[in-house]
Amino acid sequence: MTSEVPGRTRRSTAAAFALFGLAVAEVLTAVIGSPVVGLSLTESTDSFVVTNSAIGLFCAVAGVLIAWQRPRNAVGWLLLAAGCFQAATAAAVPLVSGGIAQGWPEPAVRTVATVAAYSWPWSIGLCLPLALLLFPDGRLPGATWRLVPWVAFLAAPLFALEVGADPAGFPGAGQIRPWLVIPDYADLGLLWLAAELLNDLVVLAALVGLVVRYRRGDEWLRRQLLWLILAVLVVAVLFPLWGIYQLTPILALLLIALVPAAMTIAILRHQLLDIQLVFSRTVLYGLLTAAVIGTYLGLVAAAGAVLRDGVGRGGSVLATLVIAVGFNPIRVRLQRVVDRALYGDRADPVRAVARMGERLAGGTGADPTDVLNAVREALRLPYAALRADGTERAAVGEPPKLLESIPLIYRGERVGELVVGARSGQQRLDSADRAALELLAAPLAVAVHATALSAAVQRSRQHIIAAREEERRRLRRDLHDGLGPALTGMAFQADAIGNLLRTEPDRAAELITALRVSATEAIGDVRRLVYALRPPALDELGLVGALRQRAEQLGAGGREPAIRVDVPEPLPALPAAVEVAAYRIAVEALNNAVRHAGAARVDLRLEVNGALEIAVSDDGRSDAGSWTAGVGLSSIGERAAELGGQWRAGPADGGGGLVWARLPLGSAD
Repeated sequence: MTSEVPGRTRRSTAAAFALFGLAVAEVLTAVIGSPVVGLSLTESTDSFVVTNSAIGLFCAVAGVLIAWQRPRNAVGWLLLAAGCFQAATAAAVPLVSGGIAQGWPEPAVRTVATVAAYSWPWSIGLCLPLALLLFPDGRLPGATWRLVPWVAFLAAPLFALEVGADPAGFPGAGQIRPWLVIPDYADLGLLWLAAELLNDLVVLAALVGLVVRYRRGDEWLRRQLLWLILAVLVVAVLFPLWGIYQLTPILALLLIALVPAAMTIAILRHQLLDIQLVFSRTVLYGLLTAAVIGTYLGLVAAAGAVLRDGVGRGGSVLATLVIAVGFNPIRVRLQRVVDRALYGDRADPVRAVARMGERLAGGTGADPTDVLNAVREALRLPYAALRADGTERAAVGEPPKLLESIPLIYRGERVGELVVGARSGQQRLDSADRAALELLAAPLAVAVHATALSAAVQRSRQHIIAAREEERRRLRRDLHDGLGPALTGMAFQADAIGNLLRTEPDRAAELITALRVSATEAIGDVRRLVYALRPPALDELGLVGALRQRAEQLGAGGREPAIRVDVPEPLPALPAAVEVAAYRIAVEALNNAVRHAGAARVDLRLEVNGALEIAVSDDGRSDAGSWTAGVGLSSIGERAAELGGQWRAGPADGGGGLVWARLPLGSAD
């Protein structure tokens, strides 16, 4: 099976090549027929045979390629029609001359002359303006332009009538007048003026549509439009040169053939070259050429008027010196202007960084898509993406085939990478682009790191909330399942004692004894719950006193190990959360050292230096490797993490074991 271009059908292909064949036949008739009937090159040029043949052939070739590959795009069919109309006028001129020389019947010759007069205006007045309007996708730029095609259909017949109805006839027709000539042609000046204005209005609307497309379009659409803009600029720059070098003005019309050629490349192969680079250099040196010529002529004229010494050579020398001195600074400034329009701020990365800083400082930095848009806009790139931890966090634009990545480094650590797409036509990013991206990567790395920290804080906050709710659930369960039934039982016992107090005093006395036992157990449960919330010793003795009391309890009766507490007194006021966490961490570390280390001595040291540091060391046995985290070490780590602190536990450098934690103080409660 053979693959087909989407939308291509045999009928559309046949129609496209049939129109192309008609245009080629007309061009061959013009090219071969002109010398056969005795038209010289000058006569062929003056009668527009050369220009119409060239324009018709270029339009036909461009149209058949587009209609063949993109049959649903109206631009191709319009160019085919324009080629047929232009070539028909070119072919009719030698046929008229030959018909007159061979004595053809006058009606036949007049009919051919009518074709010559009325064909090409449809190309200029209808087909090419509509092709510009629908370029490059075959659709209107927007709903606002729906009226423009109707204006074109109204203006085209008037324009064709204006050209063909002129009694002066068509160049090359001799004394033969076409049909449809209006004798009172000169009296209809207002009608012809209206036709010209309507035609100009259609062309102006098409050009405005191109501007709107460029401003609204993405990178791909802008590259397509640049091909057409480049062709238009070349035509605009080279047209005046024909007059400067005193060439035949009619031949300047050959430059129009560049427009359909540019349309074809833009629609079918707009990635053929780096059009931005080509456009940049063309605009730059076109402006420089115009500036040099204008400056030269102006200085020569001014010098001749001022000096009036009759020596034109002196003025020319002066103009040449002035231009030579000012050429490079002007070139540099123009290059900056053109490059900024096409490549953004890559030549001024500080400006790009400032723009990104404005996005980040303006509150939009939380959305990575907005920051990536700032990167794309700054350097006119087709695609930008942000990757971190092996996943794509955000992306903007359409990814091209060639992608390059810039690492995002924050304090020596790679926090992600910026992935960008090379511009169409580029094989890789050049050094200027990469330098600008590396400079942009610095603030972007900070933003990525800040986003990661924010996410970590959010996860920690969620963990703390989950832990708090779990603690509340545990307390509710303990109150409901333990203390609640105990208090209910005590109430029933009190009722039973009241009922038996007079009738069975001995039994009541037994119940009172049982009630006391239950009350004692309930009090113990209450103390356990309170201790789980906040150890009572902290409120009674303070952190230092509570730690000394716990150390004395663990070392009571002269048992090993001996525990020494080194705490500066008095300690500054500590937040309640820090006090509880410090007490829990220190007690857990002391319990582990006493039960598992087999140490003869354990040291507990507290130090306040911008934060509260807790260190519990022992001289017992310890494995050379890291410790396995059990319930005790896990609880130490959780309590330190809840306060944003740090901790470590394992063998000490000088032997034994060490548990260390650092808790930020924050503000005291």
